[in-house]
Formats: sequence, structure tokens, C-alpha cells
Amino acid sequence: MADLRTSLAGIESPNPFWLASAPPTNSGYQVQRAFEAGWGGAVWKTLGEPILNVTSRFAAVSFNGQRVAGFNNIELITDRPLEVNLKEIYETKKRFPNHAVVASLMVEPKQEKWHEIVKKVEEVGVDGLELNFGCPHGMAERGMGSASGQVPELVEKQTYWAKEAAQTPVIVKLTPNITDITSTAEAAVRGGADAVSMINTINSLAGVDLDSWNTIPHVGGKGAHGGYCGPAVKPIALNMVGECARHPRINVPISGMGGVSNWQNAVEFMLMGASNVQVCTAAMHHGFRIVEDMIDGMNNYLDEKGIASVRDLVGQSVPKYSDWGNLDLNYKIVARINNDVCINCNKCHIACEDTSHQCIDMLQDGHGNAYLEVREEDCVGCNLCSIVCPVDGAIDMVEIESEHPPMTWNERQAILSGVQDGKANTVK
Repeated sequence: MADLRTSLAGIESPNPFWLASAPPTNSGYQVQRAFEAGWGGAVWKTLGEPILNVTSRFAAVSFNGQRVAGFNNIELITDRPLEVNLKEIYETKKRFPNHAVVASLMVEPKQEKWHEIVKKVEEVGVDGLELNFGCPHGMAERGMGSASGQVPELVEKQTYWAKEAAQTPVIVKLTPNITDITSTAEAAVRGGADAVSMINTINSLAGVDLDSWNTIPHVGGKGAHGGYCGPAVKPIALNMVGECARHPRINVPISGMGGVSNWQNAVEFMLMGASNVQVCTAAMHHGFRIVEDMIDGMNNYLDEKGIASVRDLVGQSVPKYSDWGNLDLNYKIVARINNDVCINCNKCHIACEDTSHQCIDMLQDGHGNAYLEVREEDCVGCNLCSIVCPVDGAIDMVEIESEHPPMTWNERQAILSGVQDGKANTVK
């Protein structure tokens, strides 16, 4: 079996699957149950000055029969006294010395506040600290959560303050509620962060009840924006992890999260640069035992690939992730319909005819049987027909050999500039 042990900025754990800072890590009882189930690490629910939470705090978005495709919450940080949390952290780490226990922290943007909480938390034996600069709801009026995380200067300054007092690795958890997450990731690195984690939840409103006109959820007829997570946010998270992983000045490890629901998702995040993954919504939906399937699936995948260590996955797809201007304009694929598999639902024809490039014809053979055929000379290889097709194997996207050598937009523009300067170049 492959070696699943991971290290994030020196924080060791027996496998790459951590629970994210959230309701599943609210107490020692929960974290210890998680470790017994097989989780490699846990980021304790955010510590700070205890707050009062409201009831009716969660909501979910279901889609096409899938329950909890997206998850929304308006829950704040821990509502339990700091001393109680610290006692349970100490007991948990003592009982599970080989598992990663990281404390999530959120305090006001004041140097003395960061020094105070860092020292208190490290005294009970945590393996690392995660600075919560990402929570999009609540505490904003005190300059906390994403109110800080959206301002690179505050991210850098507060990271620096935490590092002044910290003896363990400092991870900075970043908000996705920003135009360019690399700006705050780079600020965290300038502040001395040992790692970054992403993404925190996305500003959201789960829905509106069409009968009462109340928001979902609502608290006595009033609602507020919350944080969105779950499978629906995975593409957003994966992009942000990839953008940071390929950024030359964000040269620290990444802990990836945002819609990680199974071992396949974990592999994707690690290929895009994450050293480990954090999970929340999937555990809330299915319970802690889902980690068993994650571990088995990861082991089998690595064995089938002949990969000795899960660490060898990290960043392997990052060189393949680039800007649009670096894509080959002469690369060509076309759709081909396998009529022995096609069920003649015509979804591909409708999608292409109405919303794409009108290159799928409805024809009849010599016996009057209807069939579909792609006019390959008009097909732009957009993939839409294969995406809407309900039958695996009915449509293949086939690579066509180009008569021209590879040519990117950037290269084309450089050649055109040369032509305009009087140089003899040809653009294909």
C-alpha cells in the first residue's frame, strides 16, 4: 500500500484528510471520534471571544435530486469558553499524539490580541495555528473574518503579529470573496505565513420561500447572508488553489478545501498543488465514517498508478494550468456520434442547434431509420454535445491532426507585431 503520510509546513499527519474548522470540530468529543474513524487531522472550530449563535442557522441547496449540492450557514465562531476548548485540545492531543491538531483563531486586528491568543493556544500542545481571515458573515463590524481577509495589508500585518508570538507553523485561511485571491495569499507570505489554506466559504443566500417570502434560513422573519460550501463550490476552490500554486511568489504549502467530498476530489486538489485537503460539508452530510472510503480509494488509486507516496501527487497538474493566451489555437477536436450506442434522444442536436454551432444533422439511412451525424468541418469541438448526452460512450471527442504547427495567441500576436514592423512572417 502507498504511503499516505503528509506534511504541511512541518505539520505531520497519517493521511491527507483533515476536518476543516467548522461544526464537526466544535469539541474534543467530536474530534476524538473523527480520529477514531480515521481522519488524519482536524482544525478546531475557530477560537476567540465566545459569541452567541442564533437558531435556524443552516440551509442547503439541492439540485436535480442531489441533496446538499451546496450548503449555507450563518453560524459564527465557537460559542464555548476558551478555557473549555483549550482543556479539550490538550486532552485530544495527548490521546492522539500522531494526529494533526490545528487551532483556528479569530480575534480583533490588534497586535496584543494576537499575541495573547497564540500563546494560550500553543501552551496546550497544538501542532499549528490557522488564522481565520475568511469567514464572510458576522464579526465584520469588529474588523474580523473576511473584513480583514479582503485587505492584503491587514492580512500581512496580522500574519506578522501572529508569527511574532508563534512557535508552531502558522497557516493563513483565505477568503474567496475577493477579485484575486493571489493578492491576499502573497500578502500572507510577506507576513511570514508558513502555509495558506483555501477556500473559506463564499458569500451567499440559499434561497427565498415563495409562500412566506422569508429568506432561507430565517431567524424570526429576518435573514442574513451566510457562507456557501459543499460540492457546488469545488470548481471555484480548485481554480483558486491552482492560481496560488502556480504563482511564483506564493512559495508556501497549500491546504485545499471547498467541496472535497471523496477521494477523487482530494486527488484533484493535490494535483493542483494542495499538500492536503480539509473536509466539512461531506462529513456533515454523511458522518465521519466517509473517511474510510477516502483512505481506501486513495490507496487503490496510488497503487494502480504505481505511486509510492501521496506526496508525489502534489502539484503534478500545475504546469498544465496556464493563461488562455498560452493555449494552442491550432489544436482541434471534433465530436463523433456512436450510433450503435446512441438512444436518439436528440439532446445533442437540440443543444447544438439552439445554443452552439448547428453542426449535428438529423438524417435517415436507407431503411428509414433516423440517426445523427456531425459535420466535422463545422464542429468547433466545444464539448457541449458530449456534456448533455445522457449515455456514456455515445459521443466521443476525437483529436484531429492539425496541418499547422502549434500556435498560441501570444505567439501569434508577437508574429503579427513583427509583420507590422516589416518582418517577413506568416501567420496560420
